Parts: sequence; C-alpha cells; structure tokens
Amino acid sequence: MKEILHENKVFENITYANQGITGREFDGCTFKNCDFSHTDLSRNGFSECVFEACNLSMVKFADAKLQDVRFLNCKLMGVDFSGCHDFLFSVAFTGCTLDYAYFGKKNFKKTTFKSCSIKEANFTDTDLTSAVFLDCDLQRTVFQRSNLEKADFTSAINYALDPDLNRIKKAKFSQQGALGLLAKYDIIIK
Repeated sequence: MKEILHENKVFENITYANQGITGREFDGCTFKNCDFSHTDLSRNGFSECVFEACNLSMVKFADAKLQDVRFLNCKLMGVDFSGCHDFLFSVAFTGCTLDYAYFGKKNFKKTTFKSCSIKEANFTDTDLTSAVFLDCDLQRTVFQRSNLEKADFTSAINYALDPDLNRIKKAKFSQQGALGLLAKYDIIIK
C-alpha cells in the first residue's frame, strides 16, 4: 500500500492494526477481512470503496474523504465520523457493529443503516433526513438537536429520543417503537 493512488484493487486479509496510513487515494477498491483497528486513516480518500468483514474499531478518520463507501459486516466500534471531510460524504452500513460511534455534526442524509448494532452511539447535531434504520438496535444511543425528518425507524428497536430536542416531522416509527418518544416522561403504559 505504499503507492499514492490505488484503483480497483482488492486488499484481503491485511493486518494493519495500530499503524498509520496517510495521503493515499483509494478508488473503487475492496477491503476484505482486514484489521485496521486503532489505525490512523486520516487524510486519505476512499471513493466507491467497499469494506467487507473488516475490523475498523477506533479508526481515526480525521479529514478523510468517504465518498460512496459501503461497510458490510464490519466492526466500527468507537469510530468518530465527525472529522471526515464533508464534501461528497456518503456512506452505507449493512450488518455492522457501530457501538459507541460518534456521528455528531455530520450530514447523513439518506444514509442506510441495515441490520446494525448502534448501541450507545451519539447523533448530536446530525442531519439524518430520510435516513433508514432497518432492523437496527439503538439501545442508549443519543439523538440531540438532530434533523430526523422523514427518517425511518419502523423496524429499529430500543431507541429513545426526545421530540422536543429533535426535528421529527414525517419520521416513521412503529407503534411499539413510538413508546421511545415518551421515554423522558418516565410514564407507565399498559
């Protein structure tokens, strides 16, 4: 991975834990079964890339470009996405563990989170307009001052969010899940 530009390459079974990679561009690349835990991936560009079954826990993405990047069955525990470059930022997550991740102050419009564990994560000041949380567990995840308009929570579980602190116009909730909107009132519903 010493080259500056990598196009349409497959990186498989690479262990790069606790190291740093910076100043690289990855275009159309696929990463399979790689361990990038605790790695500094700051100031790299990833465009139309796929991470599959990778460990990216505690990865640093400061000023990294994530453009049309898909994460499939990856572990991304404790990742701070707030420092990612804003221009053309676009990600999707399927079957991922995103526990303790920080999504604050980021635009996640139309982002799909499918079959993910997103426990104790933080979505403060986040734009989640039209985002979809399909079969996701959002236990103890924080939503504050976030735009959740048209977001779909119909199959998500264990969420609690305050409608007074978030914009939820036309957001979709299941009947059972809607109880999470009342959590702050500490009421009993039978």
